[in-house]
Amino acid sequence: MHYLMFYDFAPDYLERRTPYRNEHLQHAWQAHARGELILGGPLADPTDRGVLLFECDSPDIPSRFADADPYVKRGVVTRYQVRPWTTVIGEDAFSPVKPNV
Repeated sequence: MHYLMFYDFAPDYLERRTPYRNEHLQHAWQAHARGELILGGPLADPTDRGVLLFECDSPDIPSRFADADPYVKRGVVTRYQVRPWTTVIGEDAFSPVKPNV
């Protein structure tokens, strides 16, 4: 199953993240190496939110990721939300739906 996690950033996110960025990136790359975190990064213009794509069996995995993330622990991320994503298009879709021909 795919899950999207949305991070809401503190208003001064770009300044506040600096001391925790390396630790956050290590945490994220470890989740990627386990095959859980597929993609992640901040939205641009404005940089007020982040989006992370997880591939896993339970929403608990993204939630545990967030709870252990230095950005969340230090208030750089002020809120997060995990949503199941029903993927139907693409090679990696969990529930592919093809058109009738």
